Amino acid sequence: MTITPSDQDKSTMRTAAYGAVPQAAAGQDRPELQKAIEEIVDSGFVGVSLRVHDERGEWAGSAGAAELGGTAKPPVDGYIRIGSATKTFTATLVLQLVAEGKIGLDVPAAGYLPELGLDGRITVRMLLQHTSGLFNFTGEVHDDGTVARGIPIPYGTTGEEWMDNRLKTYRPQELVEQALSKPARFEPGTGWSYSNTNYVLARLLIEKVTGRSLAEEMRRLILGPLGLSGTVVPDASPEIPAPHAHAYYRYEDAGEQRTIDITRQNPSWISTGGDMISTTQDLHTFVSALLGGKVLPAPLLAEMCTPRPTGIPGMDYGLGVFVLTTDGGGTVISHNGAAVGHAALMYGTPGGGKTLTAALNCVDDAGLSIAAAFQHVQQRLLNEVFGGGQADPAQPAR
Repeated sequence: MTITPSDQDKSTMRTAAYGAVPQAAAGQDRPELQKAIEEIVDSGFVGVSLRVHDERGEWAGSAGAAELGGTAKPPVDGYIRIGSATKTFTATLVLQLVAEGKIGLDVPAAGYLPELGLDGRITVRMLLQHTSGLFNFTGEVHDDGTVARGIPIPYGTTGEEWMDNRLKTYRPQELVEQALSKPARFEPGTGWSYSNTNYVLARLLIEKVTGRSLAEEMRRLILGPLGLSGTVVPDASPEIPAPHAHAYYRYEDAGEQRTIDITRQNPSWISTGGDMISTTQDLHTFVSALLGGKVLPAPLLAEMCTPRPTGIPGMDYGLGVFVLTTDGGGTVISHNGAAVGHAALMYGTPGGGKTLTAALNCVDDAGLSIAAAFQHVQQRLLNEVFGGGQADPAQPAR
């Protein structure tokens, strides 16, 4: 196995920040959480950082390694690519613009974006709810198992094509046009199908009605007011701030398996389907404030968390969030995400009183061989902190 070092300055990675947890946060009374993350590493992950806020206070810890072959733990509050958890930020931003009177939830999206030729029956609500029926520009797996390809992605191929394109810049409109060139999955509003296209359209919508970039609006309405200094809207930049754990990708090159460091990657290929960078602390602050009613007016928060069936038992979808039912009949609001060697978990109870946020780094591959272990991670932590429930499928950036 060949491991190619990244171009990042590794000297910043080998500091006392790795695994450093304030004694008050670490707490010796939560050995079950430390044991859980150590067992998660044993299941196939390179490293994991976990943060829990509940009736017992705050706990944070990490296990495993920040780099393959290294001994330093992942930074407890390092930066991570959060994948599809980006969708919750994007949906929140749209709903804030609804509150400002700039967007109507049940207004056809085509009225805001006439240049795209969208089906006039598709509303803004359908975009946020994944009920538009629009083709997913990263590809679709049909009920009969056949695959309809989209742009080159890290999954479902040999991986070489994505590797060759991992620093390429895609324009959001280019991704949408790719999707609109394909047949819709179903008539608008008649089904549910997870599609990154919906959220890139949400980005175009935000930028059209405000006249400002998504990053500017995100700073104005979410990042600035909540003090989320560790959250980044990267656009097409391949960089990720330090400290961070490293992400890896395994693929076949001329008949040989190679594992390379892909911490640097241009996330414009997924755009607002899953491009943001954050920390476990910022994710906690965001989801706690959101569910605690500090970000959206109460009626819009209720709209966001009103579940619509997805066809997956115990797991419905609102507007940018999964609504999970625990084994005890409780409710947990979630949106996790996976982003080629990095993954993030974000869970909270209604009211925001209990949250779980986590960052994971791993060796990803075209066959999604880590997927089963990722599902197990979510289920294990749901059981440990919330008393069970169906795990959010944490759609990878695909």
